[in-house]
Amino acid sequence: MTETRNRAGGYFYEDLSIGMEDSFAKTVTDNEIQAFADLSGDRNPIHLDEKFAASTAFGGRIAHGLLSAAFISTVLGTKLPGPGAVYASQTLRFLAPVRIGDEVTARVRITELNDEKKRVTLNCECVVGGENVIEGVAIMRVPSRAD
Repeated sequence: MTETRNRAGGYFYEDLSIGMEDSFAKTVTDNEIQAFADLSGDRNPIHLDEKFAASTAFGGRIAHGLLSAAFISTVLGTKLPGPGAVYASQTLRFLAPVRIGDEVTARVRITELNDEKKRVTLNCECVVGGENVIEGVAIMRVPSRAD
């Protein structure tokens, strides 16, 4: 039987098929928002200052959009296509805010395979309570058995 995982633990390109999908869920906490602000340097008060955020159209603090988008990266880098795959590109549309205490589920689904370049196109989304909060498309370079 041929091994379906590369040395890093991810899929080989040859073992992927259109329609494969995977997900990752995480509840956003105040500590994570603070840590993301520290790590990224994005200290916009809409993320950190309740009084300021209450005066905005959102009516309160919201998580950084890229914090939730990072959960897409978690799926791509650890599950599908998994370790060894590398981003070629990512598009994102932010549709709704994520707040402290929201459980964000990042889902990815393979929609296209490029055999010549060993690249995989995946639809990506983040969902909170059944509502899409982020949508996008990722293109990943995936190791081949021939590499």
